[in-house]
Amino acid sequence: MSDFWRNSGFQLLTRGTDGFLNLSDEFLRAYLFRPELAPVEESCENELALHEALVEAPLRDVSAGELAAVEDEDARDNIQLFLNFRARLQRAGNIEQSYLGLFRAGGAIDFPPLFLDHLTHVILRNILGDVDDSFELRAGELFFREQDVRNTDGMILLVDNEAAEIRRQQRQGSPISLLDMLRTGSILGANDQEVLADGNAEKYFERSEAFDFALDLTYGRRGGKALCRVMERWIAHFLGVSVKIEPQAQIDDERWSWHIGLDVEASALLNDLYQQNDVDDERLGRLLSLFRLTFENEGDMRPDIAGRPVYLGLCIGANGRLRIKPQNLLVNLPVAATT
Repeated sequence: MSDFWRNSGFQLLTRGTDGFLNLSDEFLRAYLFRPELAPVEESCENELALHEALVEAPLRDVSAGELAAVEDEDARDNIQLFLNFRARLQRAGNIEQSYLGLFRAGGAIDFPPLFLDHLTHVILRNILGDVDDSFELRAGELFFREQDVRNTDGMILLVDNEAAEIRRQQRQGSPISLLDMLRTGSILGANDQEVLADGNAEKYFERSEAFDFALDLTYGRRGGKALCRVMERWIAHFLGVSVKIEPQAQIDDERWSWHIGLDVEASALLNDLYQQNDVDDERLGRLLSLFRLTFENEGDMRPDIAGRPVYLGLCIGANGRLRIKPQNLLVNLPVAATT
C-alpha cells in the first residue's frame, strides 16, 4: 500500500492498542521549527535559550518569568500559543480525545486555527491508514483544507484553495515563497484543474502533498460517495458507532427529526428549512450536497428519535468556498447517552 500525507506528522506519533495516537516529544518538537516559533537573527538571548530548552525537552515546564524575559512581543505571544496547544494535548490521554475535548468542553480555543487543521490532518491520516482508494483520500482533504467550489461544464468541482492561489501566482509571475514550494511539492508543474478520475487515481499517492487534484462532487458521482465513506470512518473511530451515509437528492420527509450542517452556512440553512422559514433562491442555490445518515444499530441512537434518519448538508459560502467543520459530526450526532 502506498504512503500518503507524509508531512502530516503521523510518523512522529505512536498508535496505542486502542487505535488512538499518543503524544510524543517529536510531534511537539516539529512545531518549534515552524517559522512562527523558530528564532530569527534578531531574537534575544532569552528567546534563544528558551527555544533551545524546549527543543531539548518539548514537555518541560516554562515559568512565567522565562516567558516574560523574551523581549519581542510577537515571539512571546507565539510561544504562549504553543504552550496553550501543548497543554490541551497533555490533558487527554491521546490526540483524538484532545481533539474531541476541544468541542465537548465548549469555550474558546486558545491556539491558532491552523493547529486545529493539523490535528484533523494527522487524525485522518491515522483513520485512513488502510485506505488505498484515492477518491476517499482526496475527499478526506475537505476536513482540513478550504476548497474553492467551481461549476465547470455542469460538474461541481472542489479545488484546494491554497493550491489554486499558488498556481494563480505562478501564472501571473508573482514571487512564490520557498515555504510554499516545499509545502506543495509537485504542484508547480501540475495541470490547473486536473480532476481525479479512474485514469489518474494512482498518481494521487505521489502527489498527495500537493493537494492539486480537483474533486468532482456532482450528485451521484464517486466524489460524494467517497466523502460518505470518510465520514463513516470518522464517526466510527471517535464514537465507536457504525453508521451508513449516502448522498441524498433532497429532503422529503414529513417526520424530519434531526439534521447536522457540516459547515456554518449549512447549519443555518438547514435550521431555517426545518423551521419552515423563508429562504431566498440565492441562498438555497448555495446548498452543495445533502446526505442521509442512518445508524446500523438503533440502540446507539437517542431513544426519542431512534430509527429516524439524520440529514447532513454542505453549503458554499458567500465567498464561493467550502470550509467543513468535521467536529459537527461528533458533537451534534444524536448518540445514546451510554455511547
